[in-house]
Amino acid sequence: MRLLTLAFIATIQLSIAAGEYQIKKDVLYRDGSPQLDDYQRERCLLDIYHPPTRGFATIVWFHGGGLTSGEKSFPKGLQNRGHAIVAVNYRLSPKVKVTESLDDAAASVAWVMAHIEEFGGDRKRIFVSGHSAGGYLTSMIGLDPSWLGRHQADANDIAGLIPYSGHAITHFTARKERGIDANRPIIDELAPLFHVRKNAPPILLITGDREKELLGRYEENAYLFRMLKVSGHKDVTLFELDGYGHGMTDPAHPLLLDFVKRIERRNPLIKPK
Repeated sequence: MRLLTLAFIATIQLSIAAGEYQIKKDVLYRDGSPQLDDYQRERCLLDIYHPPTRGFATIVWFHGGGLTSGEKSFPKGLQNRGHAIVAVNYRLSPKVKVTESLDDAAASVAWVMAHIEEFGGDRKRIFVSGHSAGGYLTSMIGLDPSWLGRHQADANDIAGLIPYSGHAITHFTARKERGIDANRPIIDELAPLFHVRKNAPPILLITGDREKELLGRYEENAYLFRMLKVSGHKDVTLFELDGYGHGMTDPAHPLLLDFVKRIERRNPLIKPK
């Protein structure tokens, strides 16, 4: 009976703590662009979930969906952990090219860098993550500095990159735009592998089981991991989640949270609260 009572109290406490978080929805992250079209006003929006404290870390989260579908949401496994989550929508193919989806991703992260302190967050504690297509966007804007550079922001100011099961080669939707078969691998300027560099932010690569993943998603990330190592990158880790397929987000979330804590402990410029 005592155990049940304690469990009940713990549940109430967790609920109260979760209730302290604030949510601001549908923020236009291209707020400085007066010439937006209707589709940009529809899709270039983000939601912010943040604690009532100050100096917290922020996880920018890009949804999956092959760059053709999907909607912003706050992953349950990342909620109520003392940090903010910024859930981002971006424009989708075939209405736009993959390059425009990438530019939206970069614009949203630049917006967070410029504005998160207004909500109490620490600008030096911004992590970027996402699943599948969201993982691809994460890797691309973190490894190729030109995307954030277009928005007067620096990719090296990102505290860490955590792509979940993202393409490391050129995305299949970008290949489709060019009439290239989805099973034909390409590495060009739209591939994270093309932009391997030793001074990129710390990186945690997570995939599902290589025998259960989409196509060669594990092997792509394993190659990205190896080439980052070869380039001289000092902080890159690869996790393969045995027994899990492409939808491996729930078991990946604790790995992300541990990564965030480790980066905060290691970096003297980042002060955990």
